[in-house]
Amino acid sequence: MNRYIRQMVLPELGAEGQDRIAAARVLIVGAGGLGVPVLQYLAGAGIGHITLIDPDTVEETNLHRQPIYRMKDLGRPKTRAAAMAVARLNPAVEIEALVDRLTPANAPALIDNADLVLDCADSYAASYTLSDACLAARTPLISASALGLGGYVGGFCGDPDRGGAPSLRALFPDAPDGGQTCATAGVLGPVVGMLGCLQAQMALAVVLGLSPSPLGQFTRFDGGRFTQFRFDTAPEAPGPRFIAPEDITPRDMVIDLRPKDEAPRKATPGALRMPGYGDIGPLPDPGQRVVLTCRSGLRAWRAADRLSRRWDGEITLLALGDD
Repeated sequence: MNRYIRQMVLPELGAEGQDRIAAARVLIVGAGGLGVPVLQYLAGAGIGHITLIDPDTVEETNLHRQPIYRMKDLGRPKTRAAAMAVARLNPAVEIEALVDRLTPANAPALIDNADLVLDCADSYAASYTLSDACLAARTPLISASALGLGGYVGGFCGDPDRGGAPSLRALFPDAPDGGQTCATAGVLGPVVGMLGCLQAQMALAVVLGLSPSPLGQFTRFDGGRFTQFRFDTAPEAPGPRFIAPEDITPRDMVIDLRPKDEAPRKATPGALRMPGYGDIGPLPDPGQRVVLTCRSGLRAWRAADRLSRRWDGEITLLALGDD
């Protein structure tokens, strides 16, 4: 126990708290700029089991903000390179490295096997998928996002009978204004480092049951300043849900919003390719479900918003990635 003695002397932790940390099972989605500091500090603290999921490989452009990786890791799956780094940092931590995307199909099973989920993905489709699934499973979610010189961290979901909080949709009910990423807008390494460390701190607070609870707390970093507020009583907001490709049925009306030069192959053979769908375009038959598809889910969400103004049936979203 000498490894953890500096945290065990804290009156809020002690031997009992360390036992809680060692017994915890955590799911981390994303092994990038946010996931790296989360992984380092949770492994350092002695979290017993970590499942890490990310489909990407290490690229040279990652290294300025993801210092767990080295030049020799270029081309390796991030999760496997990260698992090797964790093994060197703390061999007592069990880590399951999954080279895969988080999707509506695999999210429920992954969450069912976790006491706590950390959203470190660089995809808002993944973030909303996680939030919806965590809300249904009553599992705490610590979600963060970083871009440019700012970002946020929030504590969402959990068991409402044990201090749970509203979901991501309660704070962000609408589609994002822009679809920028670190590749297009840039990001400074220390920004994601700070926010990832805050995620790890909030995660440990959830595991230890500290008060006030980090669930229901929102922290924003912008212009070199942190601001905070609580959203415990924010109402849940309706909105279209993301589905997986295997959830599509023959009866669904599938609209592919990607032009042919972006995606030569349609989402399904029978999909209608209509990049401008929403304000215009054919309406579904009564009782028919609409599936709006695009690469990231952003165009699909915006099209869903436009369609909902002239049709009140079921609308779902499908983010296909670079498929």
